[in-house]
Amino acid sequence: MVNMDILKDKVGKKAADLIKDGQIVGLGTGSTTHYFIRYLGERIKKEELNILGIPTSYQSLIIAREAGINTTTLDEYDIDIAVDGADEVNSSLDLIKGGGAAHTLEKLVDSSAKKFVVIVDESKMVEDLGEFPVPLEIIPDALRVVKETLIQMGGKPELRMGIQKDGPVITDNGNFILDTKFDKIKNPQKLEKELNTIPGVLENGIFAGLTDKVIVGKMSRIEEIDREDIL
Repeated sequence: MVNMDILKDKVGKKAADLIKDGQIVGLGTGSTTHYFIRYLGERIKKEELNILGIPTSYQSLIIAREAGINTTTLDEYDIDIAVDGADEVNSSLDLIKGGGAAHTLEKLVDSSAKKFVVIVDESKMVEDLGEFPVPLEIIPDALRVVKETLIQMGGKPELRMGIQKDGPVITDNGNFILDTKFDKIKNPQKLEKELNTIPGVLENGIFAGLTDKVIVGKMSRIEEIDREDIL
């Protein structure tokens, strides 16, 4: 049995080695990007690099500060490179994200970057998206009507509930998360657009056509997949 933390550690370090002095870096959210942020902080200290990070959540902000990375905002700077994890990656490098309930700001940061790099262990690689439910961030008042719309679309929505907290998960933006299971998603780009047209939906967790590179941690090696390799 492979220890996935070892694979996450390896891809985090590999991604940190891509960062160049003077860059503005989007800092993703989740267990895999935790390793990336930590290694980037080590490089900044050791090599005295001038790098600013733009966090995608309170979690990544706190981890960046602990790692010694100075942070800024998208309002102040353009992003050279963003590094983030994913819950699923298909053969076209489309993603499902949002397991950490931070996909709204993640999509803003990742889509704004000149280069978007995804780091995952091999368990996240799939032929078609859909085994992992699609998270939708919704305003609380829209809960009933959005659920009904998703059911009409063939989805199976479920309000994400808190752990070690009573009631639903509340996002950094003060909203709810509806995790919605669909069958195999053959056209992620189409579904992504359709979900975002539902009134009350702030953003959904399908990231179609944004990824430039995926770094995959495997048992025997680290694999790098570039978008131009699959076109």
